[in-house]
Amino acid sequence: MSMLGVVLRQLLRFGLYAGVQVLIIGQLSLFGLGWCFLYLGYILFLPLRTPIALQLLLGFAIGLAMDISYDTGGLHAAAAVLLAYLRPWVLRLLTPRDGYDAQDTVNVHQMGWQWFMVYLLLLVSLHHLVYFFLELGSFRHPLLALGRVGVSILFTSTALLIVQLLFFPVRRGRS
Repeated sequence: MSMLGVVLRQLLRFGLYAGVQVLIIGQLSLFGLGWCFLYLGYILFLPLRTPIALQLLLGFAIGLAMDISYDTGGLHAAAAVLLAYLRPWVLRLLTPRDGYDAQDTVNVHQMGWQWFMVYLLLLVSLHHLVYFFLELGSFRHPLLALGRVGVSILFTSTALLIVQLLFFPVRRGRS
């Protein structure tokens, strides 16, 4: 795929994740305690070989788009940049014994359920911990924050898993 094709594909993905988050998912709440941050899929499902500087820039861009849409004053941008920063560390931590192939993507079908669930839950948990404690502005109500974190982790992870199962290609036989 040409460089222009890659850029256009990523712009389309950005618009889809941001648009669905703002127009549909942002209106959903689970028991008034948990929210779904579907836009995290944009960062989490970037190609494995995406340079870290570009990941940070894209994380800031999607976070800023959410902050502008929800008037959250930088909470989404801060947590999304942290997510983009930690992603390469988690990928290195989870590197298979044989390493990643050049064509590997973050895909439940390609990487397997165990790898994908550890990757997803670890990064979503870190994002949500930062986001909700920044939202509270202190550690005065840790049980409230942890309740929001827990319910939101389940909500977001389930939604991102459904996105993976519906929209990402099934692994083909390796030759």
